[in-house]
Amino acid sequence: MRGSLLWVLGVVLSVVGVECLENGLARTPPMGWLAWQRFRCNTDCVNDPHNCISESLFMQMADILVHEGYSDAGYNLISLDDCWMARDRDSRGRLQPDPHRFPSGIAALSEYMHKRGLKFGIYEDYGNYTCAGYPGILGHLQTDALTFADWGVDYVKLDGCYSHPTDMDRGYPEFGYFMNKTGRPMVFSCSWPFYQIHSRMQPNYTAIINTCNLWRNFDDIQDSWESVQRIIDYYGDNQDDIVPNAGPGHWNDPDMLIIGNFGLSYEQSKSQMAMWTIFAAPLLMSVDLRTIRPEYKAILQNKAVIAVNQDPLGLQGKRIYKDKGIEIWARPITPISGIHYSYAIAFLNRRTDGTPSEISVTLRELGLASPEGYAITDLFDGVHYGTVLPDKRFKVDVNPSGVVLVRCEVAKHGGRTNFRQPPSQSTFRNPFHNNNLFNFG
Repeated sequence: MRGSLLWVLGVVLSVVGVECLENGLARTPPMGWLAWQRFRCNTDCVNDPHNCISESLFMQMADILVHEGYSDAGYNLISLDDCWMARDRDSRGRLQPDPHRFPSGIAALSEYMHKRGLKFGIYEDYGNYTCAGYPGILGHLQTDALTFADWGVDYVKLDGCYSHPTDMDRGYPEFGYFMNKTGRPMVFSCSWPFYQIHSRMQPNYTAIINTCNLWRNFDDIQDSWESVQRIIDYYGDNQDDIVPNAGPGHWNDPDMLIIGNFGLSYEQSKSQMAMWTIFAAPLLMSVDLRTIRPEYKAILQNKAVIAVNQDPLGLQGKRIYKDKGIEIWARPITPISGIHYSYAIAFLNRRTDGTPSEISVTLRELGLASPEGYAITDLFDGVHYGTVLPDKRFKVDVNPSGVVLVRCEVAKHGGRTNFRQPPSQSTFRNPFHNNNLFNFG
């Protein structure tokens, strides 16, 4: 009997590569709001009803997304995270929400989102338990996939606590198969590579790309600039392995945006937004939208920055310079003119010496060589620098812990621009040959 079951599972997994992805979803990085980083596992609705994990909290956030400009900017997802469940499954083995905190049920909460033009996301764990000790998905993969579809779920985040990383190469694709078999389109967010990397395993990114729409590959973000910098370093130090895996329908996920919480200054918040844009990362806010200050709200709703994040080419950027606390990152974007691509360039100042740093560089040194030049715009300040030719020196002042993010839009060649296929990632390499190309003030 056991041999027969293994054969059946082998047949299931053999077709996963055909059916699991391409699922046609997440053609640009997902955008929305998740609860975890800001509200964690606060289940005390008696003493803290305003901030506990409850249907009321998610309904409030949905209303704010719609009425305060977030959905217009592209944030169209509201997702549960851990701690939404009851401690036990029902008599049919189905997941059920905590009856006191979600009295209307999950299907009703999903409908609430859909009536407002939003997507609805849910959380589970590929393990015996979730990270907070609620029922995990093991032994119930098909049941839970069907349950999520019945509830109208649009996005599933599958964590990996209380499981063996060696089982994930089989388990995540198996659940992806059952999700697709429901017939309901559901974006699949995985933690698969993170747990394997943490266990010193080498993730099979070919299988991951063929299963997941986005995936975590580094530590959980914490509410601090130190945490954001560790993520930036990881993505830069490992970019040759990470960058080629990103593209329409499949994204590296450096975790949530913490802009507007307690740990980042205004300059650091702009830096996180800029770097997540260069990473072609999902923009998943985790902040109390009811109390966020206007200047942080403006960062999150900056449509010029979001347009780069959502660029249809879907190419993740790379770090092309790092020295003495200064980093330069480049991401190829549309429009394209002839053989030349437009670029988003982030000048990141990791220094803490209390004064802005002047960075002076020619566009050619950045790898931008179109003879017609590039129209340059500062995406946070809205300053237009006009059209700059490749050999003309270009200067920016970058505040400590801050960033200058510019869009360098290639000038039209022969009066036309086009949107041809992106360049091979293997040809997108560091154009620098030394570290003496820049003048720092």
